[in-house]
Amino acid sequence: MDLASFDLDTGAIVSSTLEVVLWVVIGTGLLQNALYIAQLALALQELVTQRPEKRASLLWRRYADISPPISLLVPAFNEEISIVDSLHSMLALNYPDFEIIAVNDGSKDGTLRAMIDGFGLEPIVRHYTEVVRHEPVRGLYASPQHPRLLVVDKGNGGKSDALNAGINLSRCPIFCAVDADSILESDALLRAVQPFIDDPVRTVAVGGTIRIANGCRIERGRVLSLGLPRNLLALFQTIEYLRAFLMARLAWSRLQTLTIISGAFGLFKRQAAIEVGGYSHRTVGEDMELVVKLHRSLRDRRQDYRIVFVPEPVCWTEAPESWRVLGRQRSRWQRGALETFFRHRDMLFRPRYGRIGLLGFGHVLVVDVLGPPIEVLGYLLVPMLWLLGLLSMDYLLAFLALTFMFGIFVSVASLILEEIELQRVPRAMDLFLLTMIAILENFGYRQISNLWRLRGMWQFLRGAQGWGKMNRVGFRST
Repeated sequence: MDLASFDLDTGAIVSSTLEVVLWVVIGTGLLQNALYIAQLALALQELVTQRPEKRASLLWRRYADISPPISLLVPAFNEEISIVDSLHSMLALNYPDFEIIAVNDGSKDGTLRAMIDGFGLEPIVRHYTEVVRHEPVRGLYASPQHPRLLVVDKGNGGKSDALNAGINLSRCPIFCAVDADSILESDALLRAVQPFIDDPVRTVAVGGTIRIANGCRIERGRVLSLGLPRNLLALFQTIEYLRAFLMARLAWSRLQTLTIISGAFGLFKRQAAIEVGGYSHRTVGEDMELVVKLHRSLRDRRQDYRIVFVPEPVCWTEAPESWRVLGRQRSRWQRGALETFFRHRDMLFRPRYGRIGLLGFGHVLVVDVLGPPIEVLGYLLVPMLWLLGLLSMDYLLAFLALTFMFGIFVSVASLILEEIELQRVPRAMDLFLLTMIAILENFGYRQISNLWRLRGMWQFLRGAQGWGKMNRVGFRST
């Protein structure tokens, strides 16, 4: 074989390989977009058939006398800035019977002192049984002025460890995991508990909606008026949260294939969580891990159960406003999803796990495992093929148009769905601004987000541990 022939054969192999890779990229992208369209349709169907009750007073009359007691578990690590406001919001919840267990997980700042001073707490003794594992408790604090509040001081063990301590000390049949940097609306528990009341035997977990608090007027842990963030990154996240909660989680809940309930706001049957060992250690995706463990355990026992998402109970959270902090958060989320997926990878497509193995884990495979590297490969491969003359300009433009138009459609459609059914955007100008942001996020922000997710994949492959530093500025009145 002469050199010219070898070069021609090599060129043909390279060209064929690139073409195959290109079709894999396009096929995966089309599959993702098909999943998004299906989610939109399912979410719309669920909202139309299960319209949330608008009047909180009617909810109280209907459910107050039959609502089960709830323990709110609030893990806190270096949350000095926002912890007092958050606890004030929880103490003001419109719910008949609840307790708050705030767990100081070995904070290095003034988190514990802020709680002691803010609520006049003193050391107490409270006996409990250690049914799930956690780091030793160093002290318990309470006050007669706030009988619902218990503060736990313990050695640092991570968020999972802190939540396990809260589970041990809780005295209610249902616990609600809430982030310390979050604020619950006054009727959030009353709305979220409804599936436990309507179907108390089968319901084991319920998730609610998380929304961005940046830009809202907040005083002493209460959202007094709604507003949009002034920071561009926080605006992008507002659209992301709408898409993730109102579209994706509502759709998967309808199919009974929900694989994650946000760690910022989720209700769980305490005994069911204890039976699977509580929250797992050595993971940053403790929220997804617990939900998947519940699915696995209940499927293995062939028990009929429900894990659902309810769109109207709202928890407000502070969104990162810097590129560095947001990037660390998204890399951590990606790492947590991969940790859970590969820890339970034998559930994928196994008939034993039914639709959760086929649809739930199949979705994680396409969106979280294959999606980021293939999408980034597409960003690099398509222009390269055009430069090499292996892809015509018409195909290049068609690919780019398809990618961007699908992204814009899904984001704008989620916003329309929110406005039609829940109407949480108060002003027409805000709605217009969010529509512009839904378009703009596809030109740069989405691509950067995929790079952050790739970094999370690399961290997972290297076995990285820990959360990384998350700077907070606290809730501010605007």
